[in-house]
Amino acid sequence: MKIRCLIVDDEPLALDVLSSYINRIEGLDLIGRCENALQAFALMQEQTVDLLFLDIQMPKLDGIEFLKTLQQRPKIIFTTAYRDYAIEAFEMDAVDYLLKPIPFSRFLKALSKAYSQFQQAANSASETPSASGLGSSIIIAPGISNIPAIGDESMPMQTADSIIVRADKKMIKVPLEDIQYIESLKDYVIIHVGGRRIVTKQKISYLEQKLPDGKFLRIHRSFLVALNKIQAFSPNHVEINSQELPIGRSYKSEVAKVLGFV
Repeated sequence: MKIRCLIVDDEPLALDVLSSYINRIEGLDLIGRCENALQAFALMQEQTVDLLFLDIQMPKLDGIEFLKTLQQRPKIIFTTAYRDYAIEAFEMDAVDYLLKPIPFSRFLKALSKAYSQFQQAANSASETPSASGLGSSIIIAPGISNIPAIGDESMPMQTADSIIVRADKKMIKVPLEDIQYIESLKDYVIIHVGGRRIVTKQKISYLEQKLPDGKFLRIHRSFLVALNKIQAFSPNHVEINSQELPIGRSYKSEVAKVLGFV
């Protein structure tokens, strides 16, 4: 069964580019192109949408506010020319956040993430849902209601094999072994754990100090990676879970020493 896609963007060129990308993929079905959120709202009352490619800055109603009007949301891939909304987008469980102009290779990476989430949903459909009923972007561990958030330096920040963070008004225990990499966005970080993302207000430099030596490596001012999750590397990139992460110029010497290439 094909994935039903809808594009919402006020730029004709963006509509054309995304339409051409979607039409190249046999498993996708483009059911509509809308120039604003109000058109999309009307269409979604009549047709089912599985995957929504959504611009943010649009007239009448922006993409973020539009999503807040939906009781049942499809999978979302944001498509925008602005980085400023990335945190809010991920807090709304976006599959990905694409910056214009969008190359086809980057579109495919986002689509691969969407496919993974659809597959996970299909696999879990026959399983008994957890009592918490929480969304897939958050990992919750039992028994942590009295554990303080990381960032309160007067209290414990971690256990021997995990860190504790505050996200989505909850305390979340994140096993160190599950962390793939940590991405910095201004005063926030995104902790990538498998196919999930945990967004918390914290400086990446602070987390770097708290994580155990020898297991994590700072490769860029915006990226801290788990050494045992690196699948491939070059002088300019490391690859984790099919994602290429850049190595910053000032970090290259240390990264080369740790990873063993010159």
